[in-house]
Amino acid sequence: MIYDIDRVRAQFPALSRGVAHFDGPGGSQVPVAVADAIRSALLSPMANRGRVTEAERISDDHVLTYRQAMADLLNADERGIVFGRSMTQLTFDFSRTLAKGWDEGDEIVVSRLDHDANVRPWVYAADAVGATVRWIDFDPETGELTAEDVARVLTDRTRLVAVTGASNLIGTRPELSAIGRIAHDAGALFYVDGVHLAAHAPLDVAAIGADFFACSPYKFFGPHCGVLAGRPELLEGLRPDKLEPSTNQIPERFELGTLPYELMAGTTAAVDFIAELAPASAAASRRQRVVDSMTAVEEHEDALRIRIEDGIRQLPGITIRSRAQRRTPTLLLTFDRHANSEAYEFLAKLGVNAPAGAFYALEPSRHLGLGDTGGMRVGLAPYNNTEDADRLLDGLARFVESP
Repeated sequence: MIYDIDRVRAQFPALSRGVAHFDGPGGSQVPVAVADAIRSALLSPMANRGRVTEAERISDDHVLTYRQAMADLLNADERGIVFGRSMTQLTFDFSRTLAKGWDEGDEIVVSRLDHDANVRPWVYAADAVGATVRWIDFDPETGELTAEDVARVLTDRTRLVAVTGASNLIGTRPELSAIGRIAHDAGALFYVDGVHLAAHAPLDVAAIGADFFACSPYKFFGPHCGVLAGRPELLEGLRPDKLEPSTNQIPERFELGTLPYELMAGTTAAVDFIAELAPASAAASRRQRVVDSMTAVEEHEDALRIRIEDGIRQLPGITIRSRAQRRTPTLLLTFDRHANSEAYEFLAKLGVNAPAGAFYALEPSRHLGLGDTGGMRVGLAPYNNTEDADRLLDGLARFVESP
């Protein structure tokens, strides 16, 4: 499949400044189409949603088209697409709502591989009702977290399993479909943090078997907000805290206050942008175009990742901590003679952005023996090219030779 990287890069004004961005896992750069959509929404007539006035209809259409766009991206039901300020906020909200149905002695399962946003909300919610938290460990040598690892900690008291779709620290992609089946066989719900995965691979929430799938549009070219795709029949049975006069309909039941229509418009534009990343038949649905584009993105990023890994292996004093067989193009590096922060600062002076830290992934960083320090993260995005990769490798070579 053709992937025209020059055409893709031309749509990101930020790249004209000459910086090689390997900081995508913290938030991608934004294409013109997304910024234009946000601006247009803000300057159009705006009102509370309705179908009477023009302003009401425009605002309502922003919401409806947003839900359908995210449903196409995730292969989810648009009736279950919930808007939130962030994935973290959504997970805290849903953890508190779900905990209303937990009893003392029930068990909630979280993993050592996850970003803290898919750990701490469940730990706090479990503690509040006297439920037990059980932990899934991953192999620190290989970085793998398997379905068998999950099965070992499930019991007939398990109520929820929370697992990442891909580690934002080392890229590991667990076997989500298998984990979902195991969770459901145990009678538990399956909550997936898809924030890091959504930026790098075609997604199919239905095939994964996720009861809840949360992600963040600002990781895939959109504005800063969060999205949760939940099964509508499950959402119908949940009663979140809300204002008395606000609607009981789903998904609006879970969305507090007046919605930011401009962010929804920007998210829709981000999905449309993704759908055009790779050539497609004019007759293809947006869903099919999204799948084709993200398949092309995955191939492009994997090729760059291999190029970078091969280059790093030729350099002394650098350890690659990302080792899982199936993973996103995300490399965590540590250095024999230098602090991670020194590498970050050295490369930044060369116009190469690759930040250092644990990136809120405290559990995996600690499980890898890195404490709260983590490492230097090299995270690829669809707009990275071979020139970026070579600049990174040249900068690393110069860094390890420095005193």
